Amino acid sequence: MTYRLQEHSNEVLLIPTARAASASVIWLHGLGADGQDFVPIVPQLRLPANLGVRFVFPHAPVRAVSLNQGMKMRAWYDITQLSPGAAEDVRGISDSSLRLSEYLRRERDQGIPADRIVIAGFSQGGAMALHSGLRFAERLAGVLALSTYLPLCDRLALEASAANRDIPILMCHGRYDPIVSIELALNSREALLQQGFAVQWREYPMRHEVCTAEIDDIAQWLRQVLA
Repeated sequence: MTYRLQEHSNEVLLIPTARAASASVIWLHGLGADGQDFVPIVPQLRLPANLGVRFVFPHAPVRAVSLNQGMKMRAWYDITQLSPGAAEDVRGISDSSLRLSEYLRRERDQGIPADRIVIAGFSQGGAMALHSGLRFAERLAGVLALSTYLPLCDRLALEASAANRDIPILMCHGRYDPIVSIELALNSREALLQQGFAVQWREYPMRHEVCTAEIDDIAQWLRQVLA
């Protein structure tokens, strides 16, 4: 599949050239990165043209991040520390969830059915994908969560959308991740499983990054959920 790249102030788009888009992947970057971060991975997925997948890579707003000594950078929400039981930025997460909902509604307005939309994300972006995808009112195609964890875990049981109770979830993580520990990710997986969510889990001999084997697994999963 070939794409036309469009850059805007708040996002980067990859639009399929062979046919009109009939599916979307909204992919959220990690802390301190921007929407360009995962653009180079798309060709490596080698998705078939008949899937008609359009990729949307939003830029997070710039904000001060406590974990990084208050430095300003692109971030979906503030982080004080990444450990079980740490205080979480409820307002920041909620604000970014509303922002993501607008992207979802825009794709719907452009003719993409909700059940042909995947929310994906890496690290902090993956946390937002889990948080927002499981709360969205319409059935989505799936949630792709890379090197990440489930934020506001204790609220999910009350806030989860009935429409996405059986949504396909793929969680991928590096065994040697020094940023988001695999223990934190496994705890998140167990919390999701205990609440009845269908989680596929993949782990790799890597750190806080993406590897070739993982890209292959992502491509296969996308073909399945968007078939």
